[in-house]
Amino acid sequence: MKDQVLHLRITLALSAIDDLIPSYMQVEEDKAISNGNVAICIIDEEGMVYGRMYGNDKVRKRQSYKIAWTKASQVWLTGVKTGDYERLVFNKVVDMNANGIQAPDLIGWEGGQPITLSDGTQLSIGFSGFRGATDLEIVTKAFKKI
Repeated sequence: MKDQVLHLRITLALSAIDDLIPSYMQVEEDKAISNGNVAICIIDEEGMVYGRMYGNDKVRKRQSYKIAWTKASQVWLTGVKTGDYERLVFNKVVDMNANGIQAPDLIGWEGGQPITLSDGTQLSIGFSGFRGATDLEIVTKAFKKI
């Protein structure tokens, strides 16, 4: 039953993102990045992966999802937002390979973040296709709606 509830909550959040995208497309700086071909990857505590790609350009959606996956999986391994983790590594607070992330896969772009649902469920989320701050914001807004 818990899995069904989580699946429903994630489905609602994905739908909320679909509703939010048009308003972000009005911001030229966000639109210019991928023209609305954005993607989200969600990994739950058990390693179940959820995701969705939005837009019309399959090639660009695929690229956005690849980045979203990299962000989400880094958060899943570290428990830390992507941009924050990069700062920890480059300030030598955390060893680069401390969490099993090899240098080419270390991603410092914003857009990866842990989210805790009201029932305590932890999700590791990567979003890609807008500016990093927007990637974080759209996910936060969508999950607040559920």
